[in-house]
This record gives sequence, C-alpha cells and structure tokens, in this order.
Amino acid sequence: MTAQLPEPSPRPVPSGALRASHDEREAVVEQLRDAAAEGRIDLDELDSRLEQALKSKTHAELAVVTADLPRVNFPESQAPLLLKGGMSGASRGPGRWEVPGHVIAHGGVGGVKVDFTRVECRLTEVAVEAYGETSGVTIVIPDGWAADTSGMDPGVGGLTDTTTPDRLPGTPLIRLTGSGGMGGVIIRHPNHRERRKLHSNPMRG
Repeated sequence: MTAQLPEPSPRPVPSGALRASHDEREAVVEQLRDAAAEGRIDLDELDSRLEQALKSKTHAELAVVTADLPRVNFPESQAPLLLKGGMSGASRGPGRWEVPGHVIAHGGVGGVKVDFTRVECRLTEVAVEAYGETSGVTIVIPDGWAADTSGMDPGVGGLTDTTTPDRLPGTPLIRLTGSGGMGGVIIRHPNHRERRKLHSNPMRG
C-alpha cells in the first residue's frame, strides 16, 4: 500500500481577504460622506468612491477606497462589551464610552443598565443581547435613535419598549435580542430626571 501524505493544514485567510459585510460597506460610505463634508475629498471623488465602496467584496477592496482618509474601525474589529449584574449590579454610561458593534448584558441578581445617551456612535447598527435573568436589564437610547425588538423573547418578566420609531439620519439602529427572564428588559428614551441632567451638564462625560 502506498502511504498517504498528510493533508496540508489550511492556511489562515489574510485579514484583507476577508469578505466585507453590509454593515462594513455602510460604515465606509458614512466615512466617505463625512470626508466630503470636511473638505477632504470633492463631490466627484465622493461619487466615484461611493460606487467603488458599494461594489467592494473584501476588506482589502474597502481599504483602497479609504487609504488616504482617517481610519474607521469596522464593527467586527471590536470585542463585544460584556456586562454582568452580579450581586451589586453593573452599568455603562451615561458618560462617554466607545460603543462596539455588539453588547451583551446579563441582569443577574443586581441588574444592568446600559445608557447610550452621551455616546458618539458612527455604527449603522449595534447588536444588543439582553438577558433579564433575576433583576432585569434597562437600555436607554437618545431621542432620534430607534430600536428593533422583533428578535427578543419577552420571557416571564416581559419586554417594555417605549422608544419611538422616528430614527434620525446617521444614527444607529439598536437591534435587540435575548430574553426577558424573570426581571424583564426595558428599552426607552431618557426619563424626566435623566433629561434634566443632560440639559444641565450637556458636555459632562
């Protein structure tokens, strides 16, 4: 019998050869529009680069379109933000913080609050997984942001969504999934107390 040669191990795919997603193309489109607004490229260049960006199939092709512009991070390049309620609870915000493309919140015993009201987010979508567990999860989004909660399992604690569908151009969509558990999940805009704080300290991080 002829000895079989071992199969070669698969080579890792270079990062530039990775396939681009719709969100990544859209992030580059937004970057190009911002560059035109800032005077970095003219309108003819904008049209040409937008067409190229929308046709790009890989990260390398997208990189060519923005090679001479300030760098933008793709949502997938950031690690997910994980928040666990534990015994004493957990929160992120309302100060300024970098929003990744994926946020995971486990309410645990102490509960979790995720507050987006003071952030600057250039992503077109943010995926938020919320698990109410015992004490629930509260998500606060600015006016003008919208949420899609169709993928959420309300569980025993339920889902409370008081957000408005009026989404302003250039703002991200919060795509909410997960389960309400016992404590439930709430997604809303700022309440009266939070609005007073926002107006009294508009620039405070």
